[in-house]
Amino acid sequence: MKYPQYIGLALTGIIAFGAVGCQDFLDVNQNPNNPESVPPSVLLTSTAISTGFSVGNEIGRITSLLVQHVAGAANQAAAADVYNIRGGLDNQWQGELYAGTLENSQTMIDIAERSNSPAYAGIGKLLKAYNFALTTDLWGDIPYSEALRGLNNLQPRFDRQEDIYKGAEGIQSLDALIKEGLADLAKPSDLMPSGTDDPIYAGDLQKWARMGNTLRLKLANTMSRREPALAATIINEVIAANSAILTNANDFEVPFGGGIGNRNPIYAFGDASNGQRPLDLFLSQRLLDSMAAKNDPRLPIYFTTTRTPVLPTTGGPPAVNVSGTRTTIPGPTAGTFLTFTGLQNGTVAPRPATADRSRYNAFIAGASGDAPIRVLTNTQRLFIMAESALILNTSTGGSSVQGLYQAAIRASMTKAGITDQAVTDYFAANPSVAILRGSTTQRLNQIMTQKWISWVGNGYEAYNDYRRTGFPRLALAQNAEGDDPNVLPKRFVYPASELSGNVVNAPNPAPGTTVPVWWDVD
Repeated sequence: MKYPQYIGLALTGIIAFGAVGCQDFLDVNQNPNNPESVPPSVLLTSTAISTGFSVGNEIGRITSLLVQHVAGAANQAAAADVYNIRGGLDNQWQGELYAGTLENSQTMIDIAERSNSPAYAGIGKLLKAYNFALTTDLWGDIPYSEALRGLNNLQPRFDRQEDIYKGAEGIQSLDALIKEGLADLAKPSDLMPSGTDDPIYAGDLQKWARMGNTLRLKLANTMSRREPALAATIINEVIAANSAILTNANDFEVPFGGGIGNRNPIYAFGDASNGQRPLDLFLSQRLLDSMAAKNDPRLPIYFTTTRTPVLPTTGGPPAVNVSGTRTTIPGPTAGTFLTFTGLQNGTVAPRPATADRSRYNAFIAGASGDAPIRVLTNTQRLFIMAESALILNTSTGGSSVQGLYQAAIRASMTKAGITDQAVTDYFAANPSVAILRGSTTQRLNQIMTQKWISWVGNGYEAYNDYRRTGFPRLALAQNAEGDDPNVLPKRFVYPASELSGNVVNAPNPAPGTTVPVWWDVD
């Protein structure tokens, strides 16, 4: 579903930003009008769109590099590819999150509560919980309970991530915040969202409630290694109520348009006409090898093919050229072949020619920037249920771990446009993918590897899963640097602006990228 008529409003009237790059950000806090007088309808539009923008912009690029969905060929992408991720995220912390999605969601809540419009307050609380979760997942301890108070507190305390997830004295847990938002959605409301201001669900509060319950699943799953009993309780509660996103059509995905200023940030970063560097990112050899080895039909949907064919040996594995960057798999019809060119993460080898680089395809970025950013999905819900049933012995909802696993892959593939029959045929031809086998650890590896493939385009979620489970197994980037070249970064470092501007409360010494966040026990 596309809403170009107000995406432009959200991205130019409320959110001031230029070309999408590391120096540009969503400056929602610079509205010349009094934000307290902005109607909640306008804030809903801007907060929803900026949430998707944040997930797909710099945060998405760095995390997609770290989980080896893509590789960095030049400039800042190449630096992040070898774990040099210190600095450069002030814009995301200060602009896209605290002065953007978080402040706007809180303002929407405040205005909605004063105008007896709990429908908007409920949506605001769900968006606030999601964006606080994103912030704490990436940085660890963050300003939370004392944040978003404007001039009343310019130096909020840093709350522990454990308290943000579980709650503590004076600290509302993220799950409690979501449940409060869900309760608001069920109340009579003087003002109601509609198709003119709600770019996600066109005012359908039942779908917003399913988004909220899927968010509960996501957060419970995230802390499941640290708090298995609590996580299992929440997961079973949501499954029993059958209240999460149950179909691909109801995915929480943020739409973008095809015009300059309205484009998907993944596309905008690689769009030469928008002043960017279109060749800084392309397909990681790690992902290419994983998908090509199983003839995964999503590969040409996720990434572009390249001009130079490499014919495979008859009956042999996919062909790889001597440099290890070009791979060919069977095409959609007999006798045809598709060639892809990837890049080893961190390599200093010469880059392939421009026309020989596989880059994000239209499903991820849009033919002209009009693809959505997929934030919370039915596929994700099914993978969470499969994993938690395997590890926590939670309810399968009447299915089985095997059934949930296959349903998750099917949901991912059909979302990408593969027919249901083609998925069935793929399972039959690839039992090593379709059937869970071996020990619990081996089956978990299968589940998480397929979930990792499904998350191409959303590196943040794949990064969470990798840190939490250690799957899929990722070799360190070649020529790695960063805080420790032997450790794939476990968190983002705090921006210099926060460390200097909130010196009273900011952690000192601030943790480096090798220090795991609270829920990461591996």
